[in-house]
Amino acid sequence: MDVLFFSFLVCLLLLVSSVPSECNPKPVIFNFGDSNSDTGNFFIIRGMLSQLPQNFSLPVQDRLCNGRLVLDFLCESLNARHLSPFMESVGSNFTNGVNFALAGSSAFPRSTPFSLAVQVAQFARFKSRSLQFFSPGIEGLLGEEDFANGVYVIDMGQNDLDTAFASHSYAQVVERIPSLIAEFENAMWRLYLLGARKFWVHSTGPLGCLPLILSRRNYSAGDLDRHGCSRAVNRAALEFNDQLSRLCRQLRRRMKEVTAVVYVDVFAIKYDLIANSSKYGFEEDPMRVCCGHGGGRYNFNATSQCGSQDFQVCDRMSEYVNWDGTHYTEAANKFVATKILSTVYSTPRLALADLFLPGYVAPESVS
Repeated sequence: MDVLFFSFLVCLLLLVSSVPSECNPKPVIFNFGDSNSDTGNFFIIRGMLSQLPQNFSLPVQDRLCNGRLVLDFLCESLNARHLSPFMESVGSNFTNGVNFALAGSSAFPRSTPFSLAVQVAQFARFKSRSLQFFSPGIEGLLGEEDFANGVYVIDMGQNDLDTAFASHSYAQVVERIPSLIAEFENAMWRLYLLGARKFWVHSTGPLGCLPLILSRRNYSAGDLDRHGCSRAVNRAALEFNDQLSRLCRQLRRRMKEVTAVVYVDVFAIKYDLIANSSKYGFEEDPMRVCCGHGGGRYNFNATSQCGSQDFQVCDRMSEYVNWDGTHYTEAANKFVATKILSTVYSTPRLALADLFLPGYVAPESVS
């Protein structure tokens, strides 16, 4: 009897092991964005290796940061590799997705190089070429199922608002926002028509708290909130986010075959970090730049930015929120990613990992 039972158990184990596992789905991400999620495209097109001279040793290169970005931490949470930049010619691995994000990119106007519309066009070409050469058993290529089950991340808008505020009033900037949102809508519809069914959309952050923006002019005390952020710039960012959130709600209803359109309130996460930085273990002023030059509260000078002549790098990077006046440090990015993964700031409250479960369908109450 023991021998028969043992034989049965062995056969059962062999049977189970021969069935493809549904517990560990393959996560595939296609990312569209700007410098907040650019994993190398910016440096590749300029023939550079990193933001800092090569005598600086950083854990991860090719980013406008001292280490990993929010996107990197999201990939790690899925036990997936960091996304390879679309333009990397050597060492790329696109089996878990592609990163089309490029520093300086914006949604409007769409005719600018590497705008959101251009990045979507790059994806269309990438998908077409991938399927042309894909064959079961060939490693390193994505198939139709990968594109159908992938999550499409959009993280853009900061440069649109930043550029607008450089030469326009608050009222003029707000007036431009519907045009920006229209570009997001066009991009998401095109991706949908190309087969995208799972969208993950990040709001823009509190731009009014960035040294780059705060150093442009002398703000009066009434222009700043109690944390030292520009009220007008942050109000415009919140208006942009409100319209982006509404677009996501509309697309959930209008895209009949969509699985999920998740909107993530990154503004709330980052503003909480700015307002309560010491509580979260960041001992330095959240407005003070780690990599830069200029002294004063911000340690920022537009003519001596991080990586340029005369710049300096702080000793305790993990105690800083701001890296170079525009971007966050790795420690701050890790904080933001952790909050994103909590689902508290997501509408609907879906976990990123859930979107990769086989056959996942969003509940009717949140779809």
